[in-house]
Amino acid sequence: MRLGQSEHEFLRRAPQTATASTGRAQLQKTLKGPIHCNGIGLHSGSNVALTLEPGQPDSGIVFIRTDLPADKAEIRADWRSVVDTRLCTVVANQHGAQIGTVEHLMAALAGSEIDNAIVRVNHIEVPAMDGSAEPFVFLIECAGIVEQAKPRRAIQVLRPVSVGNDGRNASLAPAAAARFSLEIDFDNPAVARQELSVTLSQDSFKNQICRARTFGFAKDAEVLRAQGLARGASLDNAVVVGRDNKVLNDGGLRYDDEFVRHKMLDSVGDLYLAGGPICGHYRGRRAGHRLNNQLLRALFADQRAWAYTWLDQAQAMAAEDETRLAANA
Repeated sequence: MRLGQSEHEFLRRAPQTATASTGRAQLQKTLKGPIHCNGIGLHSGSNVALTLEPGQPDSGIVFIRTDLPADKAEIRADWRSVVDTRLCTVVANQHGAQIGTVEHLMAALAGSEIDNAIVRVNHIEVPAMDGSAEPFVFLIECAGIVEQAKPRRAIQVLRPVSVGNDGRNASLAPAAAARFSLEIDFDNPAVARQELSVTLSQDSFKNQICRARTFGFAKDAEVLRAQGLARGASLDNAVVVGRDNKVLNDGGLRYDDEFVRHKMLDSVGDLYLAGGPICGHYRGRRAGHRLNNQLLRALFADQRAWAYTWLDQAQAMAAEDETRLAANA
């Protein structure tokens, strides 16, 4: 990926070896080996084969469409590559090749702290699996995770950035760690108003976020399918709220507030298109894929609002902040 001027400047002045108060740098991670799965595309309804493979240090997350010629198949997981945000996030390359519904897999990679990976897909969409990120986390754990001999880099938010309006908005503010706060409000009693705030880590993602499934409303199904969307949606890969405002899935919800947890999962995946973890406080109010992408565009458009940092240095700052707060409590 071509580096911008600020990124070149960071790399030029950055220390050759990242160190922290713990004495050990946070290193980049990838998969130990390849792993494969099949599933139905949530929107296309097609059977999709997906393979996760190790990636080289500093290569990031790269999608490869195996059904296309090799010279047109590579699509980078990057906020600048986003071309559609209707009900999912779609990325594309300069040849027009697209891959959709990337957010659940991107969230799993973010929550598992995978920096570099190749994702081979034989169709226009990542398979939905069960509608959450849990199957992808399971695949990553089965493949195994290995550290690489390069320090892990993060994006530090230096000043507040926001997009949207009073009704729907998303923002990032300075913080030493990645924190997500989200509020949703649906005109449906099964969902209604829910809010959640989580400091992102491997444990919090796996225990609080990754099992939350995508959701929809039975009354909207015909309209969405006429638009070429939700053709593969079913009770196997989505929470469906019926016309009587009741959840139709056997077993009901996985969490009482599964709806807001899934929206947080989406936001974690969308923001990982920044190219690395973001050290900042994300706040979303009735936000979705469109606002999340607009937020990244606004962040990177303001050179004063962000800077690259080694992740271990950011975590050391977070630990110092927590110690200071505890001492003043």
